[in-house]
Amino acid sequence: MEIKVLGTGCAKCKSLEKNTIAAVEQLNLEAKIEKVEDIMEIMKYGVMVTPALVADNAVVVKGRVPSVEELKSILTQ
Repeated sequence: MEIKVLGTGCAKCKSLEKNTIAAVEQLNLEAKIEKVEDIMEIMKYGVMVTPALVADNAVVVKGRVPSVEELKSILTQ
């Protein structure tokens, strides 16, 4: 699984990255997590509000920071 955390480096973006890493570890998922801070790259996903989460090229979260439990549910769908 390829996961991208989209955000310019704000506190919410860092929280989303931290929660995503925790969810992946708890699920024992084989995943590559990448942090994308370039606004032009973020806009390619059609995201206007950060933070956002992309899993296998699909935007699954935008504009908020889900809990670790919610992320585990999102990542296993």
